[in-house]
Amino acid sequence: MIFFPINNIIGDMKEKRAKAILIDVIDLDTPKDEARKRLGELENLVNTYGSIVVVKTIQRKGKPDYETYIGKGKVEEIRLTGKEKKAEILIVNNILKPRQVFNLQEILRKDEIKVWDRIDLILKIFDKHAKSTEAKLQIELAGIRHMGPRIYGMGIELSRQAGAMGLRAGAGEANIEIMKRHLRKHELSIQQKLKHYDLIRAGHRKRRRRQNLKTVALVGYTNAGKSSVLNALTNKGAYVADQLFATLDTRVGKLYIKPKIQNNKKYVKGMEILISDTIGFIQDLPPSLIQAFKSTLAETVEADLILHIIDITDSQIHKKIKVVEKILDQLGLRDKPKLYVFNKIDLIPEIQQPKELRKPVRPKGILRAGKNTAKILGWESEKPKFKAAEDPGKLKRNYEKFSPVFVSANEKINLDKLIEKIEGKIKKYSQT
Repeated sequence: MIFFPINNIIGDMKEKRAKAILIDVIDLDTPKDEARKRLGELENLVNTYGSIVVVKTIQRKGKPDYETYIGKGKVEEIRLTGKEKKAEILIVNNILKPRQVFNLQEILRKDEIKVWDRIDLILKIFDKHAKSTEAKLQIELAGIRHMGPRIYGMGIELSRQAGAMGLRAGAGEANIEIMKRHLRKHELSIQQKLKHYDLIRAGHRKRRRRQNLKTVALVGYTNAGKSSVLNALTNKGAYVADQLFATLDTRVGKLYIKPKIQNNKKYVKGMEILISDTIGFIQDLPPSLIQAFKSTLAETVEADLILHIIDITDSQIHKKIKVVEKILDQLGLRDKPKLYVFNKIDLIPEIQQPKELRKPVRPKGILRAGKNTAKILGWESEKPKFKAAEDPGKLKRNYEKFSPVFVSANEKINLDKLIEKIEGKIKKYSQT
């Protein structure tokens, strides 16, 4: 009887640095610029994982091929190119059906080229970056849910192996049933372990409510700078890297708002606010993957306020805002109070920054010599790396209902304004 260990089914998560071919199949109406950006994001994911891209290609099709997703001529072209370039992985920038993965793998097997879809790659990145036991369990659960259905596409292969070994007909199908039961049992075991973490988190949330502690959750497209914002507000020291999915585990820090006396001499007491940061979002995440991280995302679901962190330099800024909002809708958070935080304003030209943050016009008259004099006179200017995706004034008008605020977490610019808005929103919704 043939048996496949669970690790073989889910895939080896500790792959060596490998050469990869990337392909995206897009419809005939997709603009060229959007197609290029889609493939660019996939390349960024591959770089984050640690593999090397040797070929990138796009295929336009009215409808993906039923058997292989990619057109048969393109598959042969990829096979020959992969053989020439000594590629080890073909990564398709879409979610493939089990049968499509199986058929592609059969064609490319003799050239020792593995086939991954977009979710396979994301799961491997998740596994690489997971630190806590809970995050590792969640990734294993997501892997089972993604890879499990592919068992159905393995029936032919298992039957062939059984026949070659002289076993009775139908042994492949019998092994499929064994594997399905094994996966189901393993899935239930993981779910049971994750319930333990659910109970711990639920206990923490109850204690916070008893202590009347307010909570804020950071959400955003991956690499928008959520961990940097957490560090800037709380000095938490969360890991920060310029790559996708740099952090997966939930981190919670505390923001202290000092008591103050307002202009009318009214005393306003201070408050402590817990701020949590967790997994970044990305387009085309299937609901099953989001469901696997349900216990981690519970911090977001239970929060009093959501800070949606947005990279102001991102050329796809509006599209990525929609991706995040769509996932929040799936979590039932459409009506949760939100603040839009446009991050990384230190990377854009001063002329594009919000008027209130621009440096004052150089003073008239003679200036005393000093280390900043040349900058004040405009003789020195560092060219920013990026441009704003859109004029901040327009962003402010378009997203007015989300009280936009423009900050730089890295340079700690305009954080006072952000804290003021957090405090105002928390107080407003606490009274309703």
